[in-house]
Amino acid sequence: MGPGVPGLFLKGCALHELSLTQNIVDLAIEHADREDAKKILSITLEIGALSGVVAEAVEFAFDVCSKGTLAEGADLEIRHIIGKGRCLDCHKETEIKTLTHLCPHCGSLALETVQGQEMKFTEMEID
Repeated sequence: MGPGVPGLFLKGCALHELSLTQNIVDLAIEHADREDAKKILSITLEIGALSGVVAEAVEFAFDVCSKGTLAEGADLEIRHIIGKGRCLDCHKETEIKTLTHLCPHCGSLALETVQGQEMKFTEMEID
């Protein structure tokens, strides 16, 4: 774990998100160090609606995980990605909010998820 993260459960933040956020901060610091940056100004993430990651918990954990690092005080931008599924029977795409969903076009249960399960570190601004 990074320098600012206690090994205890933090109120309002699931350990899953804490661990993910610590990995993001560590990755950002690693890249910033390679560029001889003095500070990380911003980090941008994409979090899918079907990813199982609670964006609010990531935001809370970011303050804790970045404390005392190059990322302390950085802006964290989270872009929310909607869930999308494609029906394997009628081949139409539709927005989905859960991983088990009926196709609204034909009623089939044969939906494959095509978007929304991802969590990506997409951008970082350094100084």
